[in-house]
Amino acid sequence: MKQDTLTPEQSSLDAAVRAFAQATKFDITFGGFEHRGVATVASLHGNQTQSLKGLEVAVGRGLGGRAMSESRPRLTADYARSSKITHDYDAQVLGEGIRMLFAVPVIVDGCVRAVVYGGSRTSSAPGNALLDAASNVTRAFIRDIRINDEVTRRLAEIPNRLVEQPTMPAATLEELRESYAELRGISAGVSDPALRAKLLALESRLKRLSGGSGSDEIVHESNVNLSPRERDVLAHVALGSSNTEIGQVLGLTESTVKSYLKTASTKLGCSGRHAAVSAARKAGLLP
Repeated sequence: MKQDTLTPEQSSLDAAVRAFAQATKFDITFGGFEHRGVATVASLHGNQTQSLKGLEVAVGRGLGGRAMSESRPRLTADYARSSKITHDYDAQVLGEGIRMLFAVPVIVDGCVRAVVYGGSRTSSAPGNALLDAASNVTRAFIRDIRINDEVTRRLAEIPNRLVEQPTMPAATLEELRESYAELRGISAGVSDPALRAKLLALESRLKRLSGGSGSDEIVHESNVNLSPRERDVLAHVALGSSNTEIGQVLGLTESTVKSYLKTASTKLGCSGRHAAVSAARKAGLLP
């Protein structure tokens, strides 16, 4: 049976749990997003049973709940005998043979959004670099959460009715094009496939919205195949950015920007940066 496509949220959680395992060398790592005071375990790595799958951890309960309530990492070297935590989840945790447990809250803009755990089936002490490793993993996780939040926000701000409007005010169209270019810059640094797919879907929607802008130019299907970087460069050229400014946004040298612009112009059968932008719009490749 074909598996459902992972959501960007689940994909980023899975990546964080795997990275936590690699960075800390814990026997088992797991985690989940917080929602209304409860974190539900939705990703596991190194587990021997399914006892932790779907576990709902309330704020203040157990080690993870304490980490969430205090907004800081918590560790117990002997989970079964610890007097510092409640033991609501003993059956699930001890069912995996966990003796040492480490819980790290993932805090975004002052709010706990998730919790990630690392567990050991022995009582050996964790390495000195444990906190640094956890910090590096959660930092990357936080970045992914923020990007996904921004994409979700932008999607919500685009009214569906705009698709059916015959005209679009010039100021609105310009703002749309600026958003498109900004999203191209964001997606260029995203490696997560699910999140990148969500970004690409938003970019496509922005391009469709611009199709009813009231321009005299006829937009038609094109066989021109621009690379992602060529589209990135053209999207910023369309905003009037210089090659130096484009390079700073996309992390490219000025000569590389010129090279992408030249190859894009050649594919579009024109010369000059402004002609390339116009041709790309006519071909439906840019909003």
